Amino acid sequence: MSEELQKRIITSILLFLTAIFCIFVHKYFFITSILIISYFAFDEMCMIIHRIGSYFQFLLKLISLFYLFGIFAVSAVGLYLIKDPFFFFYILSICICSDIGGYTVGKNVGGKKLTKISPNKTISGSLGSFCFSIIPLLIFYNIDSSEYLLSTNNFLMCLFTSLTCQLGDLFISYQKRKAKIKNTGKILPGHGGMLDRIDGIIFSIPFIFIIYIVGFTDFFETYKDVISYAIKSQ
Repeated sequence: MSEELQKRIITSILLFLTAIFCIFVHKYFFITSILIISYFAFDEMCMIIHRIGSYFQFLLKLISLFYLFGIFAVSAVGLYLIKDPFFFFYILSICICSDIGGYTVGKNVGGKKLTKISPNKTISGSLGSFCFSIIPLLIFYNIDSSEYLLSTNNFLMCLFTSLTCQLGDLFISYQKRKAKIKNTGKILPGHGGMLDRIDGIIFSIPFIFIIYIVGFTDFFETYKDVISYAIKSQ
């Protein structure tokens, strides 16, 4: 086992334990952690935008700021408050398993490249992501079979969440390629920056919240309620 892989595994375990703590101990820890994550992700996105170079840098940074704090952060808090911490952990587990599946299968099976955007991504890795994304549903079904049914809708939710994670990964990979950088930072040993770790999560959480929980028509009304509740809870 290489030293880089050892760092990746250790960091992943520590991140997972930290996530469990922030999700289940108290909502204040959770909201604070989401804001911190959004800040680091925004800082790294600004670095990418700066390195790419554009006449619209300010506008792109403004869009990134709105998305990370106004869409991702609000969706994460909304998912946590409207459903419950356990459901948020379930969705996070799908994202993590999807990422593990892509990395493990892609690394060991290899095969045809998925896209030129990210040369390390393979078709086998993508299929591995889809397959591994179903694992949390099978586990959570044994914990609460009434809530996490082995239904077509729940299987599709796992697969669509995996798809969103993979598209998010490809989007950030494309931006890194344009910026001519391998990683977005060094904050997470073995992974790189915050965006390197959560590139799929920042897209899948809003996807689940908007599509499966509140819907497009009620999103903005719920959006205001979530912000109002979060402020009053401080």
